[in-house]
Amino acid sequence: MKKHIEQLFAATAPGLEGVCAAELTALGMAGVKAVVGGVEFCGALRELYLANLWLRTASRVVVRLGELRCRDFPTLYRKALQLPWGRYVKPGTRLQVRATCRRSRLQHTERIADTLNKAMARTLGVVGAEGEGPKQLLIVSLEDDLCRLSLDSSGELLHRRGYRQDIGAAPLRETLAAGILMLLGWQGERPLFDPMCGSGTFLIEGALLALQRPPGAERRFAFMDWPRYRPGLWRALLLEAGKQEQSCCPVLTGADRDAAVLEAARRNAERAGVLEFLSLQQVELSQQPPPALPPGLVVCNPPYGARLGRGELDDTYRALGRLYAGVLSEWQRAFLCPEPRLAKDTGLPLARLTDLQNGGIRVGLFTVK
Repeated sequence: MKKHIEQLFAATAPGLEGVCAAELTALGMAGVKAVVGGVEFCGALRELYLANLWLRTASRVVVRLGELRCRDFPTLYRKALQLPWGRYVKPGTRLQVRATCRRSRLQHTERIADTLNKAMARTLGVVGAEGEGPKQLLIVSLEDDLCRLSLDSSGELLHRRGYRQDIGAAPLRETLAAGILMLLGWQGERPLFDPMCGSGTFLIEGALLALQRPPGAERRFAFMDWPRYRPGLWRALLLEAGKQEQSCCPVLTGADRDAAVLEAARRNAERAGVLEFLSLQQVELSQQPPPALPPGLVVCNPPYGARLGRGELDDTYRALGRLYAGVLSEWQRAFLCPEPRLAKDTGLPLARLTDLQNGGIRVGLFTVK
């Protein structure tokens, strides 16, 4: 059977496009091109499944359903009838349309959704626009007279690996944690230390990366409800991934002053199947002992914003600076921070490696020179 090559797109958070492109290239994808907001690539079903299974830094993977030029709703409906709905959507599917409009004559997003639902239903030969089957997200972007339609293959966002059910006060998304480790060049070959580990996301993502475990192995995806879903191919990819898994990884150490948060980290690590590889200790930042490890990477996401008062924030960053300049002076050192003034409180010679977003807040990834 001839493969049908799809135009695919991996959406990422700002700043992670480059590392996601590197991931896709390592997976052997064709046509990889980083653009603002994600990475374009192409492939058949195997590549679509692989991307969802293995990508650590993408938010979702979508299939380009088509591009339509239209200036009115009758034209949108007529052209939408020609789209290959049956390749991806079963009769009875509930289509969820998420539309954005820029400089378009079509501005009414509810009418856009209704028009596309009716076109899909008529093409698939069902009565009405909404069925009782699985949900399918259709992402619609209208700019000028061009309407681009993309079908989500992932379902829940890819950062939802399934293990992080216990979270701290300011959780770090799994995709962001993995992306930061990759941006810093950490691939699981040397120790990793997080002196403010919270619920353990850096350490757990580090363990999954070092052990070469695919982050999507334990979850469902939207493509599993598509007409052409091949469960045998999916099982084969899982088997292939299992053969690549490593049995050991470097020491992954975390510390936090909050015992309840550390217990949450342990529960998350246990759900992820990596608790045995983590060493967690309750200790104040200012009292961290010298690590009995060869130098590796130390990275953390210190508090910022409303969680602490200004005075306590300043004290926290000064303590972080003393730790990084003292017992960790031989390590590669990095941290996230939204305010250059706070980062300056560390007293360290810093370089701002890149800008990222954490919970909608623009943060800098700072490294010590």
